[in-house]
Amino acid sequence: MASTVGQVMRRMASTAGQVIRCKAAVAWEAGKPLVIEEVEVAPPQAMEVRLKILFTSLCHTDVYFWEAKGQAPLFPRIFGHEAGGIVESVGEGVTDLKPGDHVLPVFTGECKECRHCKSEESNMCDLLRINTDRGVMLNDGKSRFSIRGQPIYHFVGTSTFSEYTVVHVGCLAKINPAAPLDKVCVLSCGISTGLGATLNVAKPKKGSSVAIFGLGAVGLAAAEGARIAGASRIIGVDLNSNRFNEAKKFGVTEFVNPKDYKKPVQEVIAEMTNGGVDRSVECTGSINAMISAFECVHDGWGVAVLVGVPNKDDSFKTHPVNFLNEKTLKGTFFGNYKPRSDIPSVVEKYMNKELELEKFITHEVPFSEINKAFDYMLSGEGLRCIIRMEE
Repeated sequence: MASTVGQVMRRMASTAGQVIRCKAAVAWEAGKPLVIEEVEVAPPQAMEVRLKILFTSLCHTDVYFWEAKGQAPLFPRIFGHEAGGIVESVGEGVTDLKPGDHVLPVFTGECKECRHCKSEESNMCDLLRINTDRGVMLNDGKSRFSIRGQPIYHFVGTSTFSEYTVVHVGCLAKINPAAPLDKVCVLSCGISTGLGATLNVAKPKKGSSVAIFGLGAVGLAAAEGARIAGASRIIGVDLNSNRFNEAKKFGVTEFVNPKDYKKPVQEVIAEMTNGGVDRSVECTGSINAMISAFECVHDGWGVAVLVGVPNKDDSFKTHPVNFLNEKTLKGTFFGNYKPRSDIPSVVEKYMNKELELEKFITHEVPFSEINKAFDYMLSGEGLRCIIRMEE
């Protein structure tokens, strides 16, 4: 890793202020395989940073918008938002990053100036909150990517499926240079979301019981958070019983498949736990799972946290007496982590061997085979696939 970084730094020394030609995986059409193309990446403008991406990984959000299930799909586009890289050059006004710094780009940002950023309770930056429809940079409303003069759209301000990318400084977390980027790059999105949902929002006490709804990567990260917090019972809830063995690695102690019971799963969990779990974290986006996650917590002190994104027409329905009985319902965005302020400390949890990231990484492919990462995710095979930019 050290030799790779050294080589990258020597190459970057001569590119500052110039247009860089490099390889990028371009999505020309919705749902079609990405095509490796030579793209031109413009220098960073004010409050922007140009990065050399060393490792990236595929997230469900990339796949969702690549399939054009999201609003107003923009093509051609460069996807990718979980990554680790090195600062190549910085634009005017950037003072807290310099060439050579190791960073994680994040799909949401922290301007440090708005009311949300100044609040200790919120991480939802007014300026840099996730926007899947924009496709261009905030500074001038233009893309920094082009192919023979044709603009190529950005994705959530990161576009890490490119050897070089340009990102707003507020969407970059400066991290410990000793941290292996091929491991900590997965902290840019889903893993931090699940982990923070448990540690920052649910906040289970040592010895408590926690139910995790959905055992994909985000749910397993929530389980990892419960393990770190010292929960004594971690109940995994999923419609796929084959996920339980994998979930054991993340601290899950018991498994419930709602399809195995004729009664609502919240009643099953209440019977298992003498009235309900102390905390629950929902990571599916299913409205039924959300209701079950809330109704399965214990009255008096139970807290349920919603992480999954529901369909826009879904409606959450539960009897008001659940609130009167002092059950608490919360939601979270990116695990309540502020990208610039908090993600470096999450990296340190890994460096201190408190957080285990290797078990999330099930595949690795070279950049030229990036479409294999899509195949793995679409088939439900594995959790995170690391895409190695240097071949």
